[in-house]
Amino acid sequence: MRVMPDPAMLPPLIVPKPLDVVRSGGVARLSLPLTIDAGPHRVHVEPLLAAAGFGEGKVAWTGGGAVRVSMDRGMAGDGRSDQGYHIDVVADAPKQEKRPSIVLRAASAAGLRHGAATLGQLLRQYGGTMPAMQVGDEPVLSHRGVMLDISRDRVPTMEHLREIVNTLALLKCNHLQLYTEHTFAYAGHEEVWRDASPMTGAEYETLDGWCREVGITLVANQNCFGHLAAWLKKPRYMPMAEIDSLEKVWKFMEWPRPGPFSLCPTDPRSIELVRDMLSQLLPHFSSKQVNINCDETFDVGQGRSEQAVRERGGAPVYFDFVDQVLAIVKEHGFKPMFWADIALSHPEQIGRIAPELLSLAWGYEPDSDFDQWGRVLHGAGREFWVCPGTSAWRSIIGRTGERRGNIDTAIRAATDHESTGLLMCDWGDLGHRQQWPVSLHGLVDGLNAAWTGQPGGVDLKAESLQVFGDASLLVAAWLEDVGDIDREARRSYHGVDASGKTKRIKNASALLQDSTIAWGETHQPSGMEDWTRARDAATWLSERVPAGVSPLLRDECAQTTRAARALIWRALARRGATEIGGLRSEMSEMIAEHRRLWALRSRPGGLSSSVSHYEKALEDVPA
Repeated sequence: MRVMPDPAMLPPLIVPKPLDVVRSGGVARLSLPLTIDAGPHRVHVEPLLAAAGFGEGKVAWTGGGAVRVSMDRGMAGDGRSDQGYHIDVVADAPKQEKRPSIVLRAASAAGLRHGAATLGQLLRQYGGTMPAMQVGDEPVLSHRGVMLDISRDRVPTMEHLREIVNTLALLKCNHLQLYTEHTFAYAGHEEVWRDASPMTGAEYETLDGWCREVGITLVANQNCFGHLAAWLKKPRYMPMAEIDSLEKVWKFMEWPRPGPFSLCPTDPRSIELVRDMLSQLLPHFSSKQVNINCDETFDVGQGRSEQAVRERGGAPVYFDFVDQVLAIVKEHGFKPMFWADIALSHPEQIGRIAPELLSLAWGYEPDSDFDQWGRVLHGAGREFWVCPGTSAWRSIIGRTGERRGNIDTAIRAATDHESTGLLMCDWGDLGHRQQWPVSLHGLVDGLNAAWTGQPGGVDLKAESLQVFGDASLLVAAWLEDVGDIDREARRSYHGVDASGKTKRIKNASALLQDSTIAWGETHQPSGMEDWTRARDAATWLSERVPAGVSPLLRDECAQTTRAARALIWRALARRGATEIGGLRSEMSEMIAEHRRLWALRSRPGGLSSSVSHYEKALEDVPA
């Protein structure tokens, strides 16, 4: 029988990893409720301790407490971040010496919050017997953010959003945005969002308050140019589209795609729609920041603006429309940011990026060229953030190797080219079918890199304990293994190139991508040996779902391997390598569990769309 480690007997397990931890010998014995002398700084530390589970009944706010909190503005400057903090845990002193057992000092409110997050984690690990130590810590990047996609089917419930905010705060995240195409309840545009269970203005104001309480900046987000098919496919809005027909096919990079996608930048009605959107959305955010997105507008020039692009060039047409959006943002007194992919594809036009516009350089593969993007943007004097991803979307399992390489590449470029932030992205393409633990695991990895400035990944034991509440310290390592269930199949998915090197699939797991191929198709990517290895890995991991997490987390982890097993079974069966019997039943039960788990964290809108991807994979499986 395997003996589980006792976290209280281990060195400090803190995430993100602190800059410096020095054990000094002895222990500080603490009693509950923990007495804290914070004076006017209570407002900064109390919410973080509560998020860590040390709220009412477990702490008492009083003078002369066991914990003393103080502001020391001299700790900043000389190259040190004002978000840093210092914690002294002092070994027990003789009773006649009246001094605190723990001293938390920081130069700013942000530093006090970060210190309180670390103190909460230490209390989780050690309880009332804490080893004496000194923790000195500060972030490498000033802005450490998360972007969650709420436009690809899954809109979190308010209860889940509150949980997310508290979790991110304990990870010292200080920026959050919810990617929006059509999932805000815009007055007068009900036909666009009616079935999507959208966020409302009142909900954003509530969320904004939760974020401010724990030091997170909630940023408005609305795509103002591309990715607007949910709007433009409706008859009322289609006349504003670049591609103003459901049947017309255009090229999204090298892939044919039918129907509307971007607003037509030369149609005055387009900017008026954007004006209406922003005038309704922005008043609900206290941060005065907005992401206008404007990414992947590949259809521009292939439809109604073709002549303008031919006469003036694609980059000028693109930037002219972006400048109109910026003028609206400026009218509202907001600071804008945007995805910089289109701008970076025209490096000769990089000077067209308005100086006040924060550039978000995004890429989700290990070979994403963050180094070149950072060199170009920094060289042009433009502030930029690097934006890697969780690799959870289009994968179900999380593509561990690709995620780790992607984050490492991003953080190296960030530190080399003086990026001011990292925004960790979790998208929801093809039904947002990843479970929350898979997404969260990737977010933790990115936020750890943003804080430490170092590649190499997060401490998996610390993550297990502090993020997932797993005292067995196993779940994060288990999630790493799950993300590589089909690693070999991913690597060989596109066969070999002329040199004999395997060509891996990008932006998807092999098991999910193969499930989009019709049963009778002769296209059978990856070798049989790779699929058999994936099946064996999924089976092995499904039998070892960590038991130390909450029932919901355990069910979500189990569903992840169940979905993987079902889709790998389908891949093998359609190649004639295994029996079909029982596959339809297994897939149907997996879909039913997807529905059940969805309702526990997400709103009903989008569920039918999410499930449709599984149902399409099921419908052509022979009975």
